Amino acid sequence: MSENLTTVVSSKTKSVEINRSNPTVIIGERINPTGRKSLLAELKEGKFDIVRRDALAQVEAGAAIIDVNAGVPGADEEPLLREMMQAVMEVTDVPLCIDTADNTALEAALSIYEGKALINSVNGEEDRLESVLPLVKEYDASVIALCMDDDGIPPTADDRFKVAAKMIERADKLGIAANRLIIDPLALTMGSDHTAGKIAIDTIRKVVAEFGVNVTMGASNISFGLPDRPTINATFISMSILAGLTCPITNPLEDEVNLAIQAADLVMGRDEYGMKWIKTFRARNKKS
Repeated sequence: MSENLTTVVSSKTKSVEINRSNPTVIIGERINPTGRKSLLAELKEGKFDIVRRDALAQVEAGAAIIDVNAGVPGADEEPLLREMMQAVMEVTDVPLCIDTADNTALEAALSIYEGKALINSVNGEEDRLESVLPLVKEYDASVIALCMDDDGIPPTADDRFKVAAKMIERADKLGIAANRLIIDPLALTMGSDHTAGKIAIDTIRKVVAEFGVNVTMGASNISFGLPDRPTINATFISMSILAGLTCPITNPLEDEVNLAIQAADLVMGRDEYGMKWIKTFRARNKKS
């Protein structure tokens, strides 16, 4: 078993240390216009009220890092991403995860960010490795590394592990330490492949055992197309935390998921004397 590595992500005033010995770090996923008509419409009008509300609500619900995605069809992503980041930074000081496949927008966002950003994402495709990794190095950032390459998403845990190994090796050649890569084994929907959850969890176990790196996932993808999604998501995240997941990209406003993460941390010995669990239990009871 490799040593558990620590990934540091920071804003100007706040640092988050991601490590398997620490409580699970939630990366809030809601500031993403994909599938959110109200947010999409507001962004097209150049308004950011929902962005600010979502940022605050996610932090209050336990998100330690906020993902910001400016993927609005037809929009100029470079200025929009910077404006969305500024809107988030107006209301909270938590670190940001810059979520874009546009390299021009990514570099512009990194140039204004004060702190150690998290980039979402790189993968094993040659053009992505060649374009994103130099920015990771230049801006002293960390990066989410997706287990897919020029041949697509590998169907087995062994093949996804090989992609992870390739990305870690390529980063190392540029002087980027393994602790700055957060591996994403890719959670695909079990609605089309009932083994998707097991493949993701098996990939986590293999990557953690070999490299000790931190692990993320867009965990809610696992339940797409299935009924009672929150229950599936909560169960999957709990099992993934046991396997080595450290910083899921998820919706902290979803009570079942949030409670599952807190309970998993308690079971894993990361909540001393259960104080966080007791505190949040009392807060829930006051609301009810």
